[in-house]
Amino acid sequence: MSNQPDPPEGTAAPIDRRGMMIVLSSPSGAGKTTISRRLLERDANLAMSISATTRPPRPGEKDGVDYFFVDPVDFNLMVNRQELLEHAKVFDHYYGTPSAPVMEALSDGRDVLFDIDWQGTQQLAQTARDDLVSIFILPPSTAELERRLKSRAQDSDEVVARRMSKASDEISHWAEYDYIVVNDDADRCLNDVYSILIAERKRRERQTGLLDFVKALRQWQ
Repeated sequence: MSNQPDPPEGTAAPIDRRGMMIVLSSPSGAGKTTISRRLLERDANLAMSISATTRPPRPGEKDGVDYFFVDPVDFNLMVNRQELLEHAKVFDHYYGTPSAPVMEALSDGRDVLFDIDWQGTQQLAQTARDDLVSIFILPPSTAELERRLKSRAQDSDEVVARRMSKASDEISHWAEYDYIVVNDDADRCLNDVYSILIAERKRRERQTGLLDFVKALRQWQ
């Protein structure tokens, strides 16, 4: 059943489709969080996947909105029960994606946005490749990446140095992604990512209602 409103008279009814998982990955500081936020503001049919994590909340973060903040014991139980689509350890803390809300959204034709690293993306590719569209965001230069990290004023110099050290390893996985976008301009990067989203929605295999629609056309209905 379509979750779209009735179309104006004389136009085609929306074709039912299966939602997809849109992954944005990048080194810390390359801008994926900003792009994710602006993408969500632009498109009402896109929702952010809420990850579970063992790290403590940062200032302003809310449980169940930004993350599900859980202790390590509960996180391990979720892993053992196979309740996570993917999980990984990042900077001494664990992160994972609860599967139930994501699968429900995809079945309803809604798209889910993921802000995860290459480890999580690999796991999603192993378990749900047909539903996955992966995008890697690169910084324009190493110097600009370091400048952005320092300008956030959220981390100590030691943490910034750790993130810069890890960036090279993260960037090395760029070839595993479907699309590569360089974030040298936030507006241009956003438009590039949004264009990918729109195009991927039109893939024939995602339009689950296409067969019935074409049958009706051929029968002059």
